[in-house]
Amino acid sequence: MKILMFGRGVISTLYGWALEKAGNEVDFYVRPGRAADFGSSVDLDIRDGRASRKGKPVHENWPITLREDLEPDHDYDLIIVSVNHDQLDSAVDFLHTRVGGATILIFNNVWADPAAAVSRLPREQITWGFPTGGGGYDVNTLHGGFVRSIVLGDIDGSSRTDRHRVVRDLLTRAGFSISDIADFRSWLWFHFILDAGIMVGWLRMGSFDALVQSRSALREVVRLVREMIPVLTAKGGTSRLGAAAARYIPSSVVGFAVQKMLTGDNMYTFIMNQAQITGRNDYKAKADYPRDVLADARRLGVAVPRLEANEPAFR
Repeated sequence: MKILMFGRGVISTLYGWALEKAGNEVDFYVRPGRAADFGSSVDLDIRDGRASRKGKPVHENWPITLREDLEPDHDYDLIIVSVNHDQLDSAVDFLHTRVGGATILIFNNVWADPAAAVSRLPREQITWGFPTGGGGYDVNTLHGGFVRSIVLGDIDGSSRTDRHRVVRDLLTRAGFSISDIADFRSWLWFHFILDAGIMVGWLRMGSFDALVQSRSALREVVRLVREMIPVLTAKGGTSRLGAAAARYIPSSVVGFAVQKMLTGDNMYTFIMNQAQITGRNDYKAKADYPRDVLADARRLGVAVPRLEANEPAFR
């Protein structure tokens, strides 16, 4: 399959590498002028979690193909869009006249209504998913990794199309396992508020390490997520199993479980640590999540006193 990764970010590079190793042709679209900045290869210092819980170390200089243009009559079979949630509008603006016959996999956080956010793209060509990986760049070296599982979801019947099945088969052949989510809109929104709670804790404590070592800080994250769930439902989402756990299980119990997951020798801890090390000064990205949730809470008239009390940390 001929695949175009939209941008040369962390997720695009991780999954672009995995898909090329599985026998696909992979290119990267970058903004005009960026190809010279990025260069023709990436130094990989990552862990591939498809084979084991701790991940297989990969140290490789990977040659990549960058392009700064995209004609409407291109021959790509699949375009994978994985951008910051506040960059999705600009990605859609660029792609809506350049989709061609390609399937579009939206592969990132979304806090807007997902269908509305991509309404300018052909609905029948859109599929939805979410990566389970991360990390960061140190100049031209990518530090990070991914686990075996990938989430694919349904929004307005998107999982019932042949294109969804083709994407699912592609990822399965590349060695990934698929978790299918029926109400992907609600899943995305809950994941977003979970990230928002973690980001508040990260900013307050000064580092990811300090956050996960403090049970009181993790309990506060759980309380923040619990408080933000009504924002999700006010937006039209459904409270899912994870939301129910955050709402009804004591915060001390959930905080303890999160601490165990994020302090062990596993891929999740490794990925978060790499993101911290390489992006320690990227406070704007961390602040965007709680700031956006707070803006919607105020717009919808949902009380979020804990989030508001923490506003100085992410203003």
